[in-house]
Amino acid sequence: MREGKPILEMRQITKSFPGVRALKKVDLALRAGEVHCLVGENGAGKSTLIKIMTGAHSMSSGEMLVNGTPRELNSPQDGRKLGIRAIYQELDLLPTLSVAENIFMEDVPKTKLGLVDWSKMNRRAGELLGMFKVEISPHSLIKDLTVAEQQIVAIVKALSQDSKVLIMDEPSAVLTGSELERLFGIIEELRKQGVAIVYITHRLIEVFEIGDIVTVLRDGENIVTERIEAVTMEKLIQWMVGREMDEQFYKETVELGDVVLEAKNLSVEGLVKDVTFQLREGEILGLAGLVGAGRTELLKSLFGKYQVDGGSLTIFGEESRLKSPRDAIAKGLGFVPEDRKNEGAVLCRSIEENISLGVLAKRKFKFLVHFPTLFKTAVELATYVKIRCHSLTQEVVTLSGGNQQKTVLAKWLASESKILLLDEPTRGIDVGSKLEFYKFMAELVRNKKSIILVSSELPELMALSDRILVMSNSRIRK
Repeated sequence: MREGKPILEMRQITKSFPGVRALKKVDLALRAGEVHCLVGENGAGKSTLIKIMTGAHSMSSGEMLVNGTPRELNSPQDGRKLGIRAIYQELDLLPTLSVAENIFMEDVPKTKLGLVDWSKMNRRAGELLGMFKVEISPHSLIKDLTVAEQQIVAIVKALSQDSKVLIMDEPSAVLTGSELERLFGIIEELRKQGVAIVYITHRLIEVFEIGDIVTVLRDGENIVTERIEAVTMEKLIQWMVGREMDEQFYKETVELGDVVLEAKNLSVEGLVKDVTFQLREGEILGLAGLVGAGRTELLKSLFGKYQVDGGSLTIFGEESRLKSPRDAIAKGLGFVPEDRKNEGAVLCRSIEENISLGVLAKRKFKFLVHFPTLFKTAVELATYVKIRCHSLTQEVVTLSGGNQQKTVLAKWLASESKILLLDEPTRGIDVGSKLEFYKFMAELVRNKKSIILVSSELPELMALSDRILVMSNSRIRK
């Protein structure tokens, strides 16, 4: 642990929401040049704690000190004035503005006449993006970028300001390979500059790669704060879940049935090129590749989001021309997207309503609804996938990232989908919930459902898949 007084200290922080206590007497101390990893299961209180640190939430009781002085933050603007900035798991970028406009939204370069200096803004944005060595144009609209590219823009936006404390909530969740190495390189540079970093991750191996110290939260309480050199992976997992875990993956051997989906020379202009493969009943088909390889675009094409302009797609023995996701749902397909915030869930509606959408999607006459049956289905599925909430009337936006993902999964279970397209389904899910999800996948294929699984975590793909296809440059490589 580094010497010196903390530049930010949280003492006995307690936070309650209606019907639930999110934090109970939590302590956290951050020092300059230190990477402080914050881990815990979904719903452990990590997001609530960092929102209090930035001023997005007020605390019910406790004390926050900045450079030894008690501070009360009433808004994120108060936090930014003190040099406290956060990159949240659900990115706060404006999709219809350019990359440069998002990066400099809070500090717009201006000319001597007080007008926006577009040339300087775009030039400076290009320089900052150059740190990641990625080909993202400052002029591009956020909505046209992949989730991984948006994540990089969010990191660059935070780095463009003079940050004393930088909070990173799952920054690596959608990054792979060279992008991840560049992120770690930037973190190392920030450490040398004396920035205090809070690093939240469910990829526990990263704790040992870049962390100096780790704090574990469980059920809103401090479990332990310890230096990394004194921690093992087994200890860390046990502290998080409150029990020993003998396995991290789960896979059952299932006898595969007939072909349920077949693509032959499938093409979508600019997105998918000449893709051929088969999916069998009861199979988990893994889809590997780097970010931008075309995996997400292939799944969206199979789900009717993009119009196929070459080749053929056969579903359950019938050649299909899917004109929309509605056609795909009618054929028995369900899609859990990588971007659950914008594509997977209706965040401003309740858990019950989101799960019920799966039932309604299969109904021809949606105005004939028996609400008690819908509620019963929602209760059963929310219990089955273990959504942590105080009520099914709770808005999805108030849930942790992992519980939002479970809500999306429950929706497609309600629709009785026979083929599930899962795009990074364990992103933002803790180690204990991941094992539950793996067992849940095993039960699905045991019940003769079929799964196409996209994951950037190769050990996960290798452990769960019956076969793995590799995509590169929008093609499946032989």
